[in-house]
Amino acid sequence: MYFTDRGIEELDKRRGDEDVTLAWVAERLQEFCDINPEFETAVERFATWLARHDDPDDE
Repeated sequence: MYFTDRGIEELDKRRGDEDVTLAWVAERLQEFCDINPEFETAVERFATWLARHDDPDDE
């Protein structure tokens, strides 16, 4: 297991049964970047990847 997997597993364990909107996730990501600006590039790349995940034009 990679170190980052522990955070993903914790997220699934604590919040896995919740229904959230992507707007809520976007707000949390923005809040995280405001608190931790050094991670802004990684979060932006992740958000872009999520936004374009199923877009056949981006393959």
